[in-house]
Amino acid sequence: MTDHEVLRVFCGPDGAHGNALGVVRDGAAVPARADRQELARRLGFSETVFVDDPARGVIDIYTPTLRLPFAGHPCVGTAWLLGVDRLVTAAGVVGVRHDGPFTRIVAPADWAPPRTLRRYPTAAEVDGLAVPPPGEWIYAWAWQDEAAGTVCARAFPGRGDGIDEDEATGAAALLLTAELGRGLTITQGRGSQLVTGVVGGGLIEVGGRVRRAD
Repeated sequence: MTDHEVLRVFCGPDGAHGNALGVVRDGAAVPARADRQELARRLGFSETVFVDDPARGVIDIYTPTLRLPFAGHPCVGTAWLLGVDRLVTAAGVVGVRHDGPFTRIVAPADWAPPRTLRRYPTAAEVDGLAVPPPGEWIYAWAWQDEAAGTVCARAFPGRGDGIDEDEATGAAALLLTAELGRGLTITQGRGSQLVTGVVGGGLIEVGGRVRRAD
């Protein structure tokens, strides 16, 4: 197995939870896209990142079944790991801001892959959802406190690749923030936390805490 590190991205305030991310620091060790895809499949994380130039922040992102031009939790996690002030993805340059315990990225909302943002009346209904069948990428959400901008969410990729539920999803949080037009604090999955903001000019900021996996 190629050397890789495992991070937890968008951890809760207590450092728990977060979405697992595989990072291959030496992208040159796996130069071919087909081999990168196979390694991402074998690792089985929702995303795996290959770092092609650590100084410049050039990265390549894969799910177990496809390559992504941009994704939120891989960018946040890799920016934290490398300590860079920007990343270069297939979609373009992603801004990075290190803010105390939070690592934040800035990207255009239209870089996020399409998702169905499905609102529910209460957080309890979101918590009680069963995993839907594959076929549609669903981001289920409800207000916890609309005045405070706090949201409960769960994410169901629906790709049929073994990732039935995504513990924390930066791109979906970016889309929801753009749709609502306001900054949010999102509790997702078992207790992960994402913080977002509207930068302007179509740009959205999304960030969170990152830890190395135990």
